[in-house]
Amino acid sequence: MIKETALYDRHVKLGAKMVDFHGWNMPLYYTSIIEEHMAVRKAVGLFDVSHMGDIVVEGSDASSLLEHVLPSAVSRLDSGEAMYSAFLDANGNIIDDTIVYKINNKKYFFVPNASMIAIIFNWVKDNSSGYNVKLNDLSDSISCLAIQGPRSKDVLDELRLEFSEQFKFRYHEAPEYGLNSITGKSEIIISGTGYTGEKGVELLVNAERSPELWDSVLEKVRKYGGLPCGLGARDTLRTEKGMLLSGTDFNRDRNPYECAISFIMTNDHDFIGKENLIKDTKEIFRGFKLNEKIIPRHGNQIFNGNENIGTITSGTISPILGKAIALGFIDRKFSKSGTAVKINIRDKTEEAIVSKPKIVP
Repeated sequence: MIKETALYDRHVKLGAKMVDFHGWNMPLYYTSIIEEHMAVRKAVGLFDVSHMGDIVVEGSDASSLLEHVLPSAVSRLDSGEAMYSAFLDANGNIIDDTIVYKINNKKYFFVPNASMIAIIFNWVKDNSSGYNVKLNDLSDSISCLAIQGPRSKDVLDELRLEFSEQFKFRYHEAPEYGLNSITGKSEIIISGTGYTGEKGVELLVNAERSPELWDSVLEKVRKYGGLPCGLGARDTLRTEKGMLLSGTDFNRDRNPYECAISFIMTNDHDFIGKENLIKDTKEIFRGFKLNEKIIPRHGNQIFNGNENIGTITSGTISPILGKAIALGFIDRKFSKSGTAVKINIRDKTEEAIVSKPKIVP
């Protein structure tokens, strides 16, 4: 059965093009992907990302368990800080990436991707034997509204909400929208996170009351030249900035070194997959810029002459550059920015230039 977020009726009322996204009925766009993309880059956009998961780990061994299932030192976070990390399997390959939030030394919550909520919950649960913790999946009771773009702070100011710095979060007392299940109080969480590469925040609020907050936020977003935005713009925005997409750029077939996210690794503690993790990998995650608007697709092959040197995992048109871009994995020998390669697209060979994953600075 396809699921709907608490904001589904708002999307329909706004005339959104709805699509099935990993079992969720979500807005692809409201006006157009390009308009919404540019609104975020130039002003501000509002996204419903309530399909993402919210799992709480609580107990005296919360830090120890998370450092067992993640390669990152979450215990070093201060309360009110967050970090990007990833769950690895026994081979050291990424199952899913995530954001981990530290409430205090005995309480954290983390955000799995929409299609991975049950898988990750069960993975952590299955590996929690011997740890004094309690796991709670609160995904269905929490809505997440992402306010992204250079005018996002103006929107927050209008709402009388304090802006959060990147990878930090704060609480705001709001009895009507409060998250008692996480904070223990009638507060919302304002998190300095997002998936667009722009200045912005995500608001975690009580799902039942989130439609009213959506209306208030959208009014202010429009005041500053912004738009409601769907999954289409979310994908083009993250692709321009080289952000990984779970299940597309990796699917238990790539490790953090291949995915160019070795910064998540803290090798001074034991974690699942550490023994089998290969550091000196043959391929690495990179961006690709084309001269035309012919879009590379997942699975397209990359060549140097007749030599197959890599595979595309994501592709789109960059509204900023006005041409096709892509992400994928390429032999390290050809991974230097500026290297000319060819991509096979629909039985035709298109020229491309290798770049860092962040294609648009």
